Amino acid sequence: MNPTHWSRRQFFGLAAGGSIAAGSLPNLLAQDPERQPDGRPRVTKSRSTSGDKVIEPDWNERLSLTVGQKEGDLVGTTSKVLQAAIDYVAQLGGGTVRIQPGTYLLRSSLHLRSHVRLLGAGEDTILTKPASVTTKLAEDSDWYDQEITLNDAKGFEVGDSVCLRTRNPHNGSPAVLKRTLVARSGNRFKLDRPLRDNFWIIGESTCSTLFPLVTGEEVENLVIENLTLDGNRGNNEHLDGNYGGCLFLQDVNQVQIRKVTARNNNGDGFSWQICHDVTVEDCHSHDNADLGMHPGSGSQRPLMRRNKIERCQIGIFFCWGVKFGLAEENTILAIRGQGISIGHRDTDNIVRKNLVRNSGQTGILFRPERGATFCGHRNLIEQNIVENTGPADGIAIDVQGGTEQVTLRENQILETRAAAQRIGIKLGKETKEIKLVDNHFSGFSQNVVQA
Repeated sequence: MNPTHWSRRQFFGLAAGGSIAAGSLPNLLAQDPERQPDGRPRVTKSRSTSGDKVIEPDWNERLSLTVGQKEGDLVGTTSKVLQAAIDYVAQLGGGTVRIQPGTYLLRSSLHLRSHVRLLGAGEDTILTKPASVTTKLAEDSDWYDQEITLNDAKGFEVGDSVCLRTRNPHNGSPAVLKRTLVARSGNRFKLDRPLRDNFWIIGESTCSTLFPLVTGEEVENLVIENLTLDGNRGNNEHLDGNYGGCLFLQDVNQVQIRKVTARNNNGDGFSWQICHDVTVEDCHSHDNADLGMHPGSGSQRPLMRRNKIERCQIGIFFCWGVKFGLAEENTILAIRGQGISIGHRDTDNIVRKNLVRNSGQTGILFRPERGATFCGHRNLIEQNIVENTGPADGIAIDVQGGTEQVTLRENQILETRAAAQRIGIKLGKETKEIKLVDNHFSGFSQNVVQA
């Protein structure tokens, strides 16, 4: 942290207050670099002060705890010992949990805490899960309850992470909750949190041992590095990426994910929902049932760089309202659907210098959505290689719906199989202000089609 850095909020607050004319502000800063714009001295020697989250010294050493299967500060192979290490480090203000080589079989998610770094030994540190178990609920539970009764409790244990699913008996809409089993009497289990939804027998309510391997909710300042996450896809039921993945984050800020492999999950590889300033670098997402990387609804400023994504349903899926993001220098191979998908209010993003090869349907897709006000506007697609896309009538880059103000610049759009009916770039009839600049085409029956 740079203790002398001013936030944008402070900067604009000063300008809006009229204390200093906008034109004179740069001159003032240049004249007196030792003072803030309002005249107060800048912080030159920071101290840790109770409650101050803005100014914090850059400490040379923080707590580090090692977990191993045979030796370490904590010894074991389960989620219990790993979670104990995370919680202990977090309790003392943050630090690093080092997971030594080995395969760790988890019955519950690892819940990350603020200011914790989770560090493995790369391919030699594997977090995985057993086969999932599902049963129906034997009794109704109302929205205010904090317990459930299972029809068959075989395969369920206290401490398990579970996924509860039901259908609203009034309109048929689904409800999905993630909870932890914390106590039991026979088939009757207490949950760590109340339900806050009705789970009734008439809603075909079920309980499953489904969960993300690593997760975090309403925390900040996380680092996850050098881990292999294996979802045991062949033995686990499907879990939608809005609720899970090998790694799943919800309402989290300031995250660094580096050199993490997310593989073989019956759902998404990496998924983060309403999370801001998430960086995913040098990671590998492969052979997942759904999305390789899922910057989720409302996520601001995601950075995805130098990742490899293979054999998923969609490579990178910009969900709803993902803005000011960058997807750069990623390698996206053999995707069954779309290599990169952009849609619902995903605006002001840059997709640059990616290799998208052998996508089953579309290389880069702008989804049609529900009309122009819902589409992904003002995105820049530049210097990408999009090669060998779709079937005989495939489209390399398909801009659909009322998408506006998109620039496609200096992309190499290639087809080496056969021209057939394949199209390089297709622009929907409702699109507006789509700029095509210096793109290179090879091997298509038509380079550009305006519907």
